[in-house]
Amino acid sequence: MSDLLGLATLGRVPAASRPRITPGDAGAGIVHLGLGAFHRAHQAVFTEDAMAAAGGNWGIAGVAPRSVTVLDALRAQDRLYSVTTLAAEGRSTRVVGSLASLHHAAGDPDAVVRLLADPAIRIVTLTVTEKGYRLDPATGRLLLDDELRGDLESFRPPRTVPGLLIRGLAARRRADAGPIALVSCDNLPANGHRMRGLVDYLAAATSLTDWMRENVTFPGTMVDRIVPASTDETRSLALGRLGLRDDAALSGEPYSAWVIEDDFPGGRPAWEKAGAVLTGDPRPWEMLKLRTLNGVHSAIAYLGALAGRETIADALTLPGMAGVMRRFIAEDIAPSFMPPPGVDRIEYGEEVLHRFANPAIRYRTVQVATDGSQKLPQRVLHTILDRRAAGATPHWAIMVVAAWMRYAGGVDDNGRPLPLDDPLAARIRARLAAAPATPAGVVDALLGLDTVFAPELAGDDTVRDLLIEWLTEFDKHGVEATLAGAA
Repeated sequence: MSDLLGLATLGRVPAASRPRITPGDAGAGIVHLGLGAFHRAHQAVFTEDAMAAAGGNWGIAGVAPRSVTVLDALRAQDRLYSVTTLAAEGRSTRVVGSLASLHHAAGDPDAVVRLLADPAIRIVTLTVTEKGYRLDPATGRLLLDDELRGDLESFRPPRTVPGLLIRGLAARRRADAGPIALVSCDNLPANGHRMRGLVDYLAAATSLTDWMRENVTFPGTMVDRIVPASTDETRSLALGRLGLRDDAALSGEPYSAWVIEDDFPGGRPAWEKAGAVLTGDPRPWEMLKLRTLNGVHSAIAYLGALAGRETIADALTLPGMAGVMRRFIAEDIAPSFMPPPGVDRIEYGEEVLHRFANPAIRYRTVQVATDGSQKLPQRVLHTILDRRAAGATPHWAIMVVAAWMRYAGGVDDNGRPLPLDDPLAARIRARLAAAPATPAGVVDALLGLDTVFAPELAGDDTVRDLLIEWLTEFDKHGVEATLAGAA
């Protein structure tokens, strides 16, 4: 078996692949909640490059909320891991060293609370996905379940991410540890405002509101990089390029972007020197990415999976797929929002399609298709609502919703099973089981999911009729032939 990547073997890594910052060289100034692949291939890379360019104790104290799988791999490797950039023309691999420490929230939540109260920590970043915010996807309101209610009590350690945050802020106030920025890096519209709303709600129950108003900010962000789930091939690539085994290896596309609202009362890394955009208002960038990149990603995922295509790049080669996606962008998405200054929505859409066509990024359609009930409102349904409010009929966006409805049935066009990995999977299956097995029956059953479809959408006869038309086409001809005929 090959030797493991770590501080003792770092000298054997090719010079071009060595980290810009070695773990331990910089003290921790950032706590990150959610130690998943995207953070480690995105914010951790930007932060390492910023420290290499401008210095500062901005190392990341990484916190895994529950699972220890990645945590154990990183601990065995002295917090080092690699990211291989997968370009169509070739590959490059770098080892990242911006993780200053590692923590397990479920195993020692009190240690995470103490960390959040440390004056050296001036920023908390989060990648916990839509589900981690415990928000109702339709109303945006906090879902205050029994577990989170218990986290607001002082007699036991917190077990949820919101509970950790509010208890950490309370400890920070007691310690007079200074101001701090809480930065959501999740694919949510107005993610900074959502984070503020969540924490404000909890702060009111713990007498923190006045202190927070003076000491806590909630910068919004837009994050963008395609980071597929790691596989044996990912780890094999890292081994071949490093000459060492990396059990925490990642891969990603060449493109990477981070737009950040510049509101950091305790200071921040020089992220702009690493290529990030610092701005006073990231919301136009959020809208651009959510509706165009994420909306098109979901569209290709559902349509491609139904047509039996394993990856996004494969799905994009279906006859008619690229043409339909261009019409989706130009006719439905582009007119639905104002872009950031100087950004052409159609050109951005072309860049998105070029990125998705990269054959080296084997992003599985069923992976992108997960959590549809959480993703659809931000990625597609808001586009439909805005176009309907303008008097338009967004045919292609409605087709995407029809594809999700057909996908939720659990079988592709060739009769093979499709996984329904969704927080509402039980409700979706129950509704479909109780409905007539017709396009109209499916549409009526799923439009009744009031946590997904707003009343003005569920009650829109034009949308309903067009959903039935698309599902009828899919039933008669299959997705592949429907796309070829529609383009």
